[in-house]
Amino acid sequence: MKIRCYTELMELKTFEERFDYLRIKEGSDRFGFGPERYINQNFYRSKEWKWIRDTILCRDEWDLGIFGYDIGDRPIIHHMNPITKEDIVERREIVYNPEYLILCSKETHEAIHKGGFVKEDIGLLHSVERKPNDTLLWRKR
Repeated sequence: MKIRCYTELMELKTFEERFDYLRIKEGSDRFGFGPERYINQNFYRSKEWKWIRDTILCRDEWDLGIFGYDIGDRPIIHHMNPITKEDIVERREIVYNPEYLILCSKETHEAIHKGGFVKEDIGLLHSVERKPNDTLLWRKR
């Protein structure tokens, strides 16, 4: 499997190119933690992870680092290369090094892992200004 990195990702200029670079084409279920999920949950609550998370939030600011692509209210720090419980337990560089991390929105993160989005969907995700109740078409405003 190819190791993805931030430096290489930043050479790609469009959101679509960056999304395609990160998309997990072989399926994310093989990277799950199963009954040992407590390992990654403890990791994501650690002081060390919170410091790294804040570093990436300041560095990237936007979805996949593309100016103007809002991350919404639930930003996620994405490991560009799927990590395993062994990576966490053995404190491997791929888990902690900002070179292997990128900021993304919840929707983008889910699409990376689940194979979602086509080009039209990506454009819609970042081009529509949402307003309260704008999906409730049958209600009078």
